[in-house]
Amino acid sequence: MVSAETLGLFVIASVASLFMAWAIGAGSSGSTPFAPAVGANAIGVMRAGLVVGFLGFLGAVLQGANVTEAVGTSLIDGVTITATAAIVGLLTAAILVAVGVFAGYPIATAFTVTGAVVGVGLALGGAPAWSKYTEIATLWVTVPFVGGFAAYATARVLRSDRVPETVAVPLLGALVGAILANVGFTPIGPPGEQASVAAVLGSVIGGGVGSLLVTLVSAALAGGLLRVDLARDETGGQRRFLLALGGLVAFSAGGSQVGLAIGPLVPLLGDGIDLPVIALLAGGGFGLLAGSWTGAPRMIKALAQDYSSLGPRRSIAALIPSFAIAQTAVAFGIPVSFNEIVVSAIVGSGYAAGGSGVSRRKMVYTVLAWVGSLVLALGVGYGAFTVVDTLV
Repeated sequence: MVSAETLGLFVIASVASLFMAWAIGAGSSGSTPFAPAVGANAIGVMRAGLVVGFLGFLGAVLQGANVTEAVGTSLIDGVTITATAAIVGLLTAAILVAVGVFAGYPIATAFTVTGAVVGVGLALGGAPAWSKYTEIATLWVTVPFVGGFAAYATARVLRSDRVPETVAVPLLGALVGAILANVGFTPIGPPGEQASVAAVLGSVIGGGVGSLLVTLVSAALAGGLLRVDLARDETGGQRRFLLALGGLVAFSAGGSQVGLAIGPLVPLLGDGIDLPVIALLAGGGFGLLAGSWTGAPRMIKALAQDYSSLGPRRSIAALIPSFAIAQTAVAFGIPVSFNEIVVSAIVGSGYAAGGSGVSRRKMVYTVLAWVGSLVLALGVGYGAFTVVDTLV
């Protein structure tokens, strides 16, 4: 039977986790997915906050297990995160993210949570997990270049007079359809793993060839439907495609960002706390939803208006690589900042129009905030846990 002390600490840690989920929903996962669509006047700020909250909840439940496991067990070696350490780490990261939300600057949640968890883990006497840090650092460093360049190239194609939009946009839709067919979902995978629609249906048809066939059919359906929509109403078709992309990025944000909020709770399961991970995912998804509905509109406005004056073409160009990078991070279980992904893509698409509307000054401050949040979270997490551990 679980002791009152253990249960009490778990409840406090869960409240801290819910606060962290709210801060993430109000910040990165709630604001970045639909910021390009809002900037292109495809959807209003308040409606975007409502839609992204719901889709983020679904992403958290259906895709959140990979990153949750990584944050909870892979960031530090030699020790297991305790309830007190989880509380200190989550509160440290949540406060930093909340400060960023109310100050109007997008603090990278992946940076703050990673730094805070590593900080409390080191204070516990753990050793750095260098192999995992290498994976994380590689993704973090390459995201601005890969995402920015992909968005730049896509925007250039969409702006080119040599490629009609009725051809270019459906081809991009086909690419999105192919990616979507290979996105992993926990409910259709084996226990403890995820599986994609292409893999499940492909196994019925015939292994790798079957998966390829499902991918091609998905690409053809997405591209064909978008082609028909554009032929009927080109402007409206672009906006509907843009909103669909925003929805996919919002779903991906939920699958990635929920792990940052509930990952530190995973080591606490057991010793009488016998909750299934799906229950944690649902709770974290609820926190993301609450944050998106109550706090995201402020950050959506900041991203949509301050970073680049976006039209539908540049918004589409920004969201496609954002979706692809986000799903790559989810598949490998790597915590990633959605602010970094989407802001880099927004800037890349902006430079395709000669840098129009891109605020270089704000970008410099944003990058400094990202790096500073990692260092600050690590230091504060280490120091705060050392003090708490000494007193308690």
